[in-house]
Amino acid sequence: MIASTVLANAVQRLKSANVPDAANDARILLAHALKIERSRLLLVLADKISINAIEEFETVIKARCDRQPVSQIIGKRSFYGRDFIVSPDVLDPRPDTELLIEAALVETFDTVLDLGTGSGCILLTLLAESQHSSGVGTDISPQALSISNKNAELHNLSDRAEFLLSNWFSKITQPYDLIVSNPPYISADEMPALAPELRIWEPEIALTPGGDGLDAYRMIIATAQMYLSAKGRLIVEIGHKQGLAVSAMFQSAGFQGINILKDMNGHDRVVLGKSG
Repeated sequence: MIASTVLANAVQRLKSANVPDAANDARILLAHALKIERSRLLLVLADKISINAIEEFETVIKARCDRQPVSQIIGKRSFYGRDFIVSPDVLDPRPDTELLIEAALVETFDTVLDLGTGSGCILLTLLAESQHSSGVGTDISPQALSISNKNAELHNLSDRAEFLLSNWFSKITQPYDLIVSNPPYISADEMPALAPELRIWEPEIALTPGGDGLDAYRMIIATAQMYLSAKGRLIVEIGHKQGLAVSAMFQSAGFQGINILKDMNGHDRVVLGKSG
């Protein structure tokens, strides 16, 4: 079959399954099945494709119709200009989280702690962008730590990044210049309304702590000053309705220079402060 025909049929199948941005997803998945860069796809659309490629494409299109995220299907996600390995065991890195990276890089740091590291994309990006620094990522999921270690190897950062099986600060014994976290923050009431890509395919433990969604912030903010160096910074990603509540926790914990940063859509997305 001709590649363009196979692609057009796949787009219609994805649309029938109510997949958002069906045409774009179909192109990414066809390039994956053909084992070529997406930028080369236009050059081969008039060509016949092999039976093996058609079978591979059928498999990935079926997975996408089942609403599995594209990143999980192809096994990687781009974040801050780098590709990271992802799986159903870790949260899919998202563009909004890049705001946390930008905020962290405003000031220099020698050491960084990433709480709930997941794929390791936050910690490893910060280390890649700050070549004199080193850091630790913690997570309670051994499966997530396996992915983060693979990403450290992928980006040649294993010598500067350490990943610990730890419930937040439980295995941390030293202070850091910078503590960052994108913790679970979706409330229990919000979970049923999530898109299937999140609700079904991403690890629930990385999405919600239950209740009002704020429990992780209560623990992190109340404890962080014990593990921050003098004038160290705490930076957390938040849900778009949580800015006032989380910033109030920063204030109650004695942080200085508290600020709420908005994402590209104008929503509250990051809260930061300095140790008092």
